[in-house]
Amino acid sequence: MNDSKTNVAAGARIADQLRVLILNGELAPGERIGQEMLARKFGSSRIPVREGLKLLAAEGLVSIVPNSGAWVSKLDAFEFDQIYKLRERVESLVVRESIDGLTEEQIDRLEALAEEIAAAEDVESFLRLDREFHLLTYAGAKFTLMHELVERFWNSTQHYRHAFAEAFLVERKWVTDAEHRLIVESIRRRDRDTAGNLVQGHIRRTRLDLRERKDIFQ
Repeated sequence: MNDSKTNVAAGARIADQLRVLILNGELAPGERIGQEMLARKFGSSRIPVREGLKLLAAEGLVSIVPNSGAWVSKLDAFEFDQIYKLRERVESLVVRESIDGLTEEQIDRLEALAEEIAAAEDVESFLRLDREFHLLTYAGAKFTLMHELVERFWNSTQHYRHAFAEAFLVERKWVTDAEHRLIVESIRRRDRDTAGNLVQGHIRRTRLDLRERKDIFQ
């Protein structure tokens, strides 16, 4: 394997580990990511580190400023609101495109996930299962760009969903659980319009609730 391929492979491994740290909240939005520190941490040169950061920047998790450095991506309230409005439209379309491509086994898994989410008692479990649930509802869509857009939206808003879950997990979770079950029911019926409308409303409700939480954008 030549040096270029070695650096790309090492960069992908570094990106995988950094992605977990960011999505788990161990690296917070706006936190600087030092390339030299990462090179020492992962026992590599700075070239694979730069490759890994580029991959995460393409996913919306990292912001790179030329001649300055890299930071965990951070949204202000306006940017968050705009991304969620995009999610309402895009994910509503993606679930419509996905339904015919989902197998009965996948739909059974969605039903099981909805119940696991309802039983989740901690934020981390809720977020992990919720992500699996929604991405699985989109798994039948055949256009790769749709999946790339959805993952980018989810990655860039992960920190803010965590704050939402902490605030509303007990108080409002019953609404989320009911919506998940309705989404599964509409998917099982292969009812594209109802599924799309439910997903759009599900995301819109979260956007409006989170818009009231000004503190999380400080």
